[in-house]
Amino acid sequence: MTKTLTTHILDLSRGRPASHVPVRVENFINEEWIPISTTAKTNDDGRALDLVPTDKWQPGRWRIIFDVESYMPDGFFPSVTIEFRTTDTAHYHVPLLLNKFGYSTYRGS
Repeated sequence: MTKTLTTHILDLSRGRPASHVPVRVENFINEEWIPISTTAKTNDDGRALDLVPTDKWQPGRWRIIFDVESYMPDGFFPSVTIEFRTTDTAHYHVPLLLNKFGYSTYRGS
């Protein structure tokens, strides 16, 4: 099975994965953000796998939107959007490192 886009969330303030966080993915097509799949949730290990169906995975601009408020209602950021560009159809892993007052991301492997 070909992997498309995956993510995981690490809650740095609690020192563990952030489970059951709603995540959705959008693709920028014809100057408009298009939802690509239904909302997924991170699993018990804080991971959301194969967020984009293989037939929709293409080079271009993408964004992952994390509903942080459902996980951390007293946090400063109610949601986090990570926008990025792909240049091919290889597997991309885009993690979110989260705490109550900040976040960070990077291109993972």
